[in-house]
Amino acid sequence: MMRGRAPTRDEKSLAWALWVLAFAALWLTESAVGYTRDESVYFIAAEGYSSWFRQLFQSPARALTDAAIVRAWDYNHEHPVLMKTLFGLSHLLFHTELGWVRSATAFRIPAFAMAALIPALSFLLGSAMYGRLAGLFAAFAFMLVPRQYFNAEMACFDVPVAAMWLLVVYCFWRAMEDVRWGLWCGVAFGLTLATKHNALFLPFVLTPFALWRAYSASEGQPEARAWLGRFVGVFTAVAVFYGLLVLSLGGGEGFQRKFLLLSPHTLLFAGLAVGGAWVLKGVDKVNAQVARALVPIAAMAVLGPVIFYLHWPYLWHQPVDRTAWYLAFHAKHNHYAWFYLNQLLREPPFPLAYVVVKTALTVPTSIFVPMVTGLAALVARMVLGAFTRTRAWVERPVTMTEALVCVNAVASILIISHPQVPHFGGVKHWFPSMVFLGILAGAAVARGCTALWERLKMKWPSLPQAVVAVPVFAMLLAPALVYSVRVFPYGTAAYSELAGGLPGAATLGMQRQFWSSHVTGVLPWINANAKQGARLFLHEVHGGSFRDYQRNGMLRKDLRAVGSPADADIVAYQYHQEFREHEFLTWQAFGTRTPVTGLYLDETPQVVVYVRPETR
Repeated sequence: MMRGRAPTRDEKSLAWALWVLAFAALWLTESAVGYTRDESVYFIAAEGYSSWFRQLFQSPARALTDAAIVRAWDYNHEHPVLMKTLFGLSHLLFHTELGWVRSATAFRIPAFAMAALIPALSFLLGSAMYGRLAGLFAAFAFMLVPRQYFNAEMACFDVPVAAMWLLVVYCFWRAMEDVRWGLWCGVAFGLTLATKHNALFLPFVLTPFALWRAYSASEGQPEARAWLGRFVGVFTAVAVFYGLLVLSLGGGEGFQRKFLLLSPHTLLFAGLAVGGAWVLKGVDKVNAQVARALVPIAAMAVLGPVIFYLHWPYLWHQPVDRTAWYLAFHAKHNHYAWFYLNQLLREPPFPLAYVVVKTALTVPTSIFVPMVTGLAALVARMVLGAFTRTRAWVERPVTMTEALVCVNAVASILIISHPQVPHFGGVKHWFPSMVFLGILAGAAVARGCTALWERLKMKWPSLPQAVVAVPVFAMLLAPALVYSVRVFPYGTAAYSELAGGLPGAATLGMQRQFWSSHVTGVLPWINANAKQGARLFLHEVHGGSFRDYQRNGMLRKDLRAVGSPADADIVAYQYHQEFREHEFLTWQAFGTRTPVTGLYLDETPQVVVYVRPETR
């Protein structure tokens, strides 16, 4: 069964407490975290977007012209703008207007709020499925993975889209018992589309569950089955007609040119909305359970594109062309060089096992093992329950909710594992899967705690379950917490016990770190020792990041950025196998191979600093 039960008052209170705890932890620790290339780009974009809102209040007619919109919103238009808009408005309010926090913190506040949803929602869903012990473990499991915590500090999109993915699934699950949540599912899907393009895969993940739920609920009711057939027919007909339009108009470009406000394309979308609403109204009269199962799909299909269009002013005047460019950009994304098991990955096909291996080598083992155990146990129950001979071996059949969590736990991993999909960015591209693996880890831990508690109760009948759960939680979560503290704020360098930590990962030939933020480890030395007006080559540090370090008081303002070692007085080289030539060029330009200082984590070089001898 797939019942989306409402949380109890205590569960709501605990969820809010977890949200506050996560938000506070992120806020209190973010000042130590450096600025990644992507983040500084989003800072620039966010400031541009917030300036448009100022113009909107001062001169609405001018602000709404396409020229004004393009001027403000063209920068970084390869990504939707929900998060960047929130970053910009937060910066405008908390830094520019009120002056309460420094610039970077103001940008990051919305990211903290989104990331904090993950522990709260993981707890609510995990508690409903497997009990509060499972929910609590799931809540802590995500944030105690060092790379995930590091990304949660960023004013970027990878953790927010994982949070929104979880929110969509939670709304979808709740909609099985309350039709209002079906509408909220559509709204959440639209906001997820507005967060990052990962959301495009969600309908393919959720639709089979909705149809199966509707089919099961309509068993023995021919009229309800007929209405279900009409619902599928409406969506199929619209898809077929869109396909025929593409063919008749000469392919994608012809279809795109003819897609106007008044065109068959728009009429078909309106027909989908009207037809879907008519069918839902009809099926609700016959079988409300079937209607509840179908409402999320209709809401996602109609509200998702509408919210996506409305949230992005850049689309308002040329929605089709600009949306088509956005989708084409991500369909043909660049491949970045990446070091993996002593291989320099430059182009596809990429190793099929990459995602699984990378996850095993970066998630703390005390959390990774329960994840694997929880997933394996659920899959085993599915397989054994599918056959008559082995069905009796399964204590209880797999519920539809468990199947939903299982599919979402592997969906992002399977997508990124495709050999033609770009493999870079560490582990951040499959964060949506990590959320649901955390819930399955919680299930495994809760089962173990319960089994141990029941055995001990035979000897001590009044023994509280907490007496067992607390030490088990401590044994599994404390190593992750200690390691997270040790490696912080250098999250992209974190490797698990299975990798042998950072030294073991370096020996294995893994990417030591990336995204340029580790330069914060040597900035204090540079500030203390660089001569007035010295020229710095901060390898891999984006020009915007250089500006942000100075803007936020982490780098002296008299120091100047240059673009090569030959022009520099000081070079901070960030160790990358694919960029070793920059270190060789530094040796050549400076006449020395001896660094003056560096950032070494567990004696593993991350950033090394060279000074031109004549400037010392």
